[in-house]
Amino acid sequence: MNIESIIQNSKPLSPCARAVINVMYTSRHIEELSANTFKAFDLTAQQFNVLRILRGQKGVPAQLGTIQQRMIDKNSNTSRLIDKLISKNWVTRQTCHQNRRKIEIFITGQGLALLEQLDPLVEQTNTQLLQGLTLKEIEQINQLLDKLRTKNNV
Repeated sequence: MNIESIIQNSKPLSPCARAVINVMYTSRHIEELSANTFKAFDLTAQQFNVLRILRGQKGVPAQLGTIQQRMIDKNSNTSRLIDKLISKNWVTRQTCHQNRRKIEIFITGQGLALLEQLDPLVEQTNTQLLQGLTLKEIEQINQLLDKLRTKNNV
């Protein structure tokens, strides 16, 4: 079904408007399906993103600024996300011993165990979202989206 039918637009869209609306609509669709995966674990996509960032630190602490820079959703309230993850025992926060102005954030063993549980479920959701596309088409989407962001300095 084309995007004009989905949004019940009576007039044809310009190719540029159609592409932008298509990407935005599809993004929301992906977010909704992904949210269902996280919901069973009392987790949001943004919290999952923070946990993955911290796991990628491989035991090295992260500062709030580092996490904010690497977030997919740049509008997230990262401090609030960290507080929620701390309350669930998935993350810890401590003052740096060398510089007391620095706050260090670590993923806990429970946080790592949660990600181990989630990894195959997220991969399954990703596969489900892209079913019907060939590997070549998936690579094409990736190349086009990378190109779009590069051209727009994102």
